[in-house]
Amino acid sequence: MINVEMFYGRQTTAISCRENEEELNELPSLEKRPAVKIDKKFLFCQRCGKKTSLKEVLLPNGDFYCPHCIMLGRMSTSTILYSIKEPNAFQKYGSDVLSWHGKLSNQQKTASDSLLKAASLPGDHLLWAVTGAGKTEMTFATLQDALIKGKRICFAAPRIDVINELFPRLKAAFATVDIICLHSRSNAKYRYTQFVLCTTHQLMRFYRAFDLIIIDEVDSFPFLGNESLEYAAKNALKAGGTRLFLTATPDEKLQRRIKKKEIDVIYLPIRFHQNPLPVPKVVCCFRLREKLFSERIPGAVKKSLTEFENEGYPFLVFVPTIDLLEKVHEILHEILSESCSGTTVHAGDPERIEKVQAMRDGKYRYLVTTTILERGVTFPKLNVLVLCADASEFNLPALVQIAGRAGRSSERPDGHVRFFCDNYTKRIKGSIEQIKRMNRKARRYCK
Repeated sequence: MINVEMFYGRQTTAISCRENEEELNELPSLEKRPAVKIDKKFLFCQRCGKKTSLKEVLLPNGDFYCPHCIMLGRMSTSTILYSIKEPNAFQKYGSDVLSWHGKLSNQQKTASDSLLKAASLPGDHLLWAVTGAGKTEMTFATLQDALIKGKRICFAAPRIDVINELFPRLKAAFATVDIICLHSRSNAKYRYTQFVLCTTHQLMRFYRAFDLIIIDEVDSFPFLGNESLEYAAKNALKAGGTRLFLTATPDEKLQRRIKKKEIDVIYLPIRFHQNPLPVPKVVCCFRLREKLFSERIPGAVKKSLTEFENEGYPFLVFVPTIDLLEKVHEILHEILSESCSGTTVHAGDPERIEKVQAMRDGKYRYLVTTTILERGVTFPKLNVLVLCADASEFNLPALVQIAGRAGRSSERPDGHVRFFCDNYTKRIKGSIEQIKRMNRKARRYCK
């Protein structure tokens, strides 16, 4: 027997759901759409929204296919997308659905109330809050309200690391709610739930499913500037639904929308523990990258690493490219004691999830990493060191986010942030000016 719930608010093919097409066609209220549309010269994919020249996507059997979302299964002119209108067929929840008993600061409570109000209005809304402000906790009242009202919710983020950090926090906050966690490395099989936590890529599998979509770290790769993911985030929302964007560093496109008043903004310039953001210390080192590749380390870098080891706190060492990871790790292995253990991690690392968890569990004192850990992950009492901070891979928002990894816990709200570079670039200067500007706003905000 076909499980009709698998089609609620989804867009799926007969192959992907392993069902017989004749039996599918007998389902009541089944909606069918061609996976791709064709005009004279172009193909338009209804799953990812990409437009492609027909000359580039002709198959031997005469069909045309979309090359852009093929990792989710091929969409061609012979493919049908099946879905059933989202019925919101969920159990009833009361006010006790929220099992989190923490307390918001006055500033967080104000932002939380504004989010709750925004979620009752259609369209897009933005929470612009500094790193470590407690954005996730500020969404709890909105999520509670949506669950009680029977709305279907999606909490999405571009990166797996962020989703893996959010999952246990949301499960603890809503202990009686079935939350499914979906991403490319998750073992969870899809099931129909009121609350979906997923990467933004997974939104391509949904069609007019959600009354409320919250997208965390909306300015980060791979969501930023990705037309397919932006299309999916619109396509997964019901008509009249609400999207809430969360970020500490809105990109130029978002800031233009703010200036044009196309999106409502809730602003919070202070962290939950009321302390200022750590301001990075910049140290210029001549021919730094060249020295690192030859496994030589400047004295200033060695001094900072030794200081970090002696303090006893965990730390992250950021490098711009994968080819520097092992070089730097070898350097650290030479100058730090055996008790100060660490490893490398990057986006393509098959053990990435396990390594990040091991760092959280205190099995590692440090990680040497790329920008994959620039945002969305929290390690308490952290110090941060950036090597080759002037590299093009570290743009201004990335440097702000990296600096924001430090000082996120009330037990140690300061932390050290060190930027080592060959040249004091505009990006480095701009990131420090932005952090100082946010700290000034925070002081005024608290008066």
